[in-house]
Amino acid sequence: MSFYLEETCNIPFDFAYDKLAESVVEFCLVHENFPYQAEVNMTLTDNENIHEINREYRGIDRPTDVLSFPLLSYEKPGNFDFLREEREEDFNPDTGEVMLGDIIISVDKVLEQAQNYGHSPKREFAFLIVHSMLHLFGYDHIEPEDAAVMEPKQKQILEELNIPREE
Repeated sequence: MSFYLEETCNIPFDFAYDKLAESVVEFCLVHENFPYQAEVNMTLTDNENIHEINREYRGIDRPTDVLSFPLLSYEKPGNFDFLREEREEDFNPDTGEVMLGDIIISVDKVLEQAQNYGHSPKREFAFLIVHSMLHLFGYDHIEPEDAAVMEPKQKQILEELNIPREE
């Protein structure tokens, strides 16, 4: 697995966020039985920057906590069979890894939401990574029937990572 982390703002976390991010991404790949080596890019930024990205790419004029930009097109969430066709555009020509996509997280929102929800920034950060990884695997939560699949999966992964909501 190749994991690339870019920081575009001050990161005031009191935990090893870089190691946590990489381990959560790797755990999600194993948990979902992703059959190839993968490449994931993550950017940690502030509300101002994520607001601009959210407005530009989603037409939503406000900051958000996390944005996911999957590079794969799924017929069914979590089904990776289409990769057997090994389309060149899905693989990094230099590494041979599947390019899953990009995750952008607002550090400001991590801190704000951790306080609002009564848990640690570490837990909120891990939750947003799991949430985004599931998007990179094709899951969504817009429709109630899709949320009924994605939300329990998020909870299960966080429990298996031993990062409970009460932390």
